[in-house]
Amino acid sequence: MKDTVSQILTNYLELNNRRKTPERYAILEAVYDMDGHFTLDELGEKLSEEDKFPVSRATLYNTLKLFLELRLVVRHRFQGTTRYEACYDNNGHSHQVCTMCGKVTEIKSAEITKTINKQRLKRFHKDGFTLYIYGICSTCQAKITRQKRQQKKSTI
Repeated sequence: MKDTVSQILTNYLELNNRRKTPERYAILEAVYDMDGHFTLDELGEKLSEEDKFPVSRATLYNTLKLFLELRLVVRHRFQGTTRYEACYDNNGHSHQVCTMCGKVTEIKSAEITKTINKQRLKRFHKDGFTLYIYGICSTCQAKITRQKRQQKKSTI
């Protein structure tokens, strides 16, 4: 897959007379090495610490903006934070977002994907989707239950 996304980037840069900088390719490789969602800072840390290829925050931001245009990366805004995710050849997926702690879990559901793919949209060609399901995770629900029990005990 890395070869394919690298070729997409190369084709775009050549067609648009833009420079093929080592930074762009290093960032692309790092994005596709990341596991799941990541922030700009996490990507910068990976490049600088693991890959020994530090780049400026502005370079990261501008390069991710390019990758968004090329649909190699998708941007998510989860409860006040911006996270990115490699998305080439990813037709759609869903996320569970805990409204208490902010934990995000990616879920795979064949039923959801099938239902969305069946939808015929008027004057629109869909090529992917992202679904957000908001609620309370089991860890936070357990904390709420413990707190309620403690409150009942203290009023008795």
